[in-house]
Amino acid sequence: MANRQSQVQGKILLVDDDPGLLRLLSIRLRAEGYEVEAVESAHKALAALGRFTPDLVITDLRMDKMDGIGLLKELQTRSPGLRVVIITAHGTIPDAVTATQHGAFGFLTKPIDKEELMSLVDRALKVSGTGELNEDWAAEIITRNQAMKEVMQQAKMVAATDARVLITGESGTGKELLAQAIHLASDRRNKPFVAINCSAMAENLLESELFGHEKGAFTGATRNHEGLFKAAEGGTLMLDEIGDMPMRLQVKLLRVLQESQVRPVGSIEAQDIDVRVISATHRDLQELMGLGRFREDLYYRLNVVNIKLPTLDDRREDIPLLVAHFLQQISRESDLERKVYAPEAVEMLVTAEWPGNVRQLYNVVRQNVALSRSPVISGELVQQSLGEHAGKLASFSDARDEFTRNYLSQILQITTGNVSQAARLAKRNRTDFYKLLARHDLNPDEFKTR
Repeated sequence: MANRQSQVQGKILLVDDDPGLLRLLSIRLRAEGYEVEAVESAHKALAALGRFTPDLVITDLRMDKMDGIGLLKELQTRSPGLRVVIITAHGTIPDAVTATQHGAFGFLTKPIDKEELMSLVDRALKVSGTGELNEDWAAEIITRNQAMKEVMQQAKMVAATDARVLITGESGTGKELLAQAIHLASDRRNKPFVAINCSAMAENLLESELFGHEKGAFTGATRNHEGLFKAAEGGTLMLDEIGDMPMRLQVKLLRVLQESQVRPVGSIEAQDIDVRVISATHRDLQELMGLGRFREDLYYRLNVVNIKLPTLDDRREDIPLLVAHFLQQISRESDLERKVYAPEAVEMLVTAEWPGNVRQLYNVVRQNVALSRSPVISGELVQQSLGEHAGKLASFSDARDEFTRNYLSQILQITTGNVSQAARLAKRNRTDFYKLLARHDLNPDEFKTR
């Protein structure tokens, strides 16, 4: 069995409302070592995405409710870079043209030739970057959270292309780690990965760091400086906190992205560059555009693919894994015996509020290790570290009550306090609905228009 798993060449999602063809294609692909998930509709395919994370989708064009083109468009939104092959009826050339115009990798015509199928699948998987990718690309990202797994699947897909990526998310969520992972999963992995924080230095210094300068270009420029675009040649440049880049430099960056050339400060000659740009921000760039503080044309140059990282509060199941990882890392770096958390201390960490996200969690763990006199880190020490952020996670009962009260309030607002109409919307009888309102201290009269 272990040998069979080692031969798995990729994960393929089959979508077809013809059970016979679905079974035939499944048998052929599994016989060649592919892992196959077979579903009968586009909606089932979308539902399977989270748990199966395919490397390739093969879908019939003609299906009820949502056809193959509709599925293709939805997949392009949910999993940018995921390769899709469309199955069309024999001789329907316009259908095949339409499919490729919408971004399908290729198409197969019925009846499906086995050799043509295998050749197309092999080519699609090679282009998607699933072939011989070293899984160490994501070793630094510790997760079992479903939202994070979907993020990693997106990252893996987009890494196979040279598309620019905009990573968004709160401070401390791991945007630079994700950028590094995309670099390591790409064909540029053996070239430099360079990162710079655009909010961490003055405008003139940032310009010089990014684009380089000639000797004598300004006071203190005693030698030529190549800049980070040239330093990242062939590799990846990450522009962190891109939302804080001054407008003048945004203009210069836009020109670099358009022309694939960089001109150092003080130079009249432009130099060719081959660099993939990944940008990141915790700010709302669309809001900044509305305020005239971020260029719209630059936004669309950078935001070819957007990946949003969840907060640590939204991935609490990862906290014990991250804590264990940090403890091991700190022990290895300090060459000291690894410490552990008492059970009640772990519970405090899991239920705490984390406005600083993973970075804050790491800092708390490091502080606890430094201050703990015992090999076992106590709950009291964690309590001191967390301060006002301790124990903010609501119990299941409290969370359910809050949801119910908000739901009832929303329905009463929609119906302007009409209980009979609200009960019908909630699919509850009128008596039960009144009891729910009383339990959650809601008065319908307060929602009526005056």
